[in-house]
Amino acid sequence: MVSGDMLSQDEIDALLNGGSPSSSGTTQTEDYLSTMEQDALGEIGNISFGSAATALSTLLNQKVEITTPTVSVVKRTELKDEFPIPHVAVQVTYTEGIEGANLLVIKKSDAQIIADLMLGGEGTNPSPEFGELQLSAVGEAMNQMMGSASTSMSTIFNKKVDISPPKIDFLDVESDSSLIPDEEILVKVSFRLKVGDLIDSNIMQLIDAEFSKSLVQKLMNPDPVTEQEPVAEYKPQDEKPVPQPSLRDHEDSYVHRETRAEPSPTYQPQMRDVSVKPASFSDFSDFGSSQTESKNLDMLLDIPLQVTVELGRTKKTIKDILEMSAGSIVELDKLAGEPVDIFVNHKMIAKGEVVVIDENFGVRVTEILSQRDRLEKLK
Repeated sequence: MVSGDMLSQDEIDALLNGGSPSSSGTTQTEDYLSTMEQDALGEIGNISFGSAATALSTLLNQKVEITTPTVSVVKRTELKDEFPIPHVAVQVTYTEGIEGANLLVIKKSDAQIIADLMLGGEGTNPSPEFGELQLSAVGEAMNQMMGSASTSMSTIFNKKVDISPPKIDFLDVESDSSLIPDEEILVKVSFRLKVGDLIDSNIMQLIDAEFSKSLVQKLMNPDPVTEQEPVAEYKPQDEKPVPQPSLRDHEDSYVHRETRAEPSPTYQPQMRDVSVKPASFSDFSDFGSSQTESKNLDMLLDIPLQVTVELGRTKKTIKDILEMSAGSIVELDKLAGEPVDIFVNHKMIAKGEVVVIDENFGVRVTEILSQRDRLEKLK
């Protein structure tokens, strides 16, 4: 309990709190956040991550569910127990609307499944390797999620909220803590993440206590909307009040059955001098055509094409077709050993020979048609 004549810091804290040293080691959320602040942070997370789940569902082509968040407080010294290796952390910094950053933390196994889905896999058997390519895939998924979340926060705070591209890395609290906020007290917002039948785990958001309180303050006291100045009502200078008919006029119209119409005033709006300038357009002549063609080609690289190999063709009458049965032989116009034709989207581009790979047929390309021949085939 006492080392020499000195009390430890834990013992001092315990005495001040009226408890034992063991009970003082537990971080109490109510000591840092009121119930109202916890509810407000939970509501912000519920709205923003609700839209983030929709964005992630579109990316992964899976049903994504994120449950109502749980808000708690954790000390920086307790992170190694909260997030033991392996975990993956994604740091997101707000660049417009609000000032601050948060840290998304997910398990490495969940990140591997997300990376596999992002790279075209089914997620059932993700690669055990988790390198730069997988990190980039997870980073892109988190970027889309937080981008959608920031759009929802724009609605909450009644101002535009934007983020910078996220930074993603493995979370190692002891050796590398560059991604973790510097504050001693951190707020942890925990969500239950479900991705189809592949993931049923937790995803956590770490933000420093000061930033979390500023979010609550902005939510409770939003910035006023700047109202536009009212447009002045149009009143021509030469407009005169319309004379009202007198009682005498009313009697005359009744006796003589005459209708007296007062002339309407003529509106003559004033003309203003307006400075008119010719439109100016940017000069795009400095851009090289090779750079533009390269960008256009990059946009087409992911388009799928249908490749067909044609062994041969023949023509038959309807009578011959109807007489076919199991065991019938159809003679083609190709000779034995003659190259087969390779078509891409029904356009012939090459010739090849049939080979056997394990138990599957394959085609070895032996000749690529020249550009002129390919153009002739397109006609």
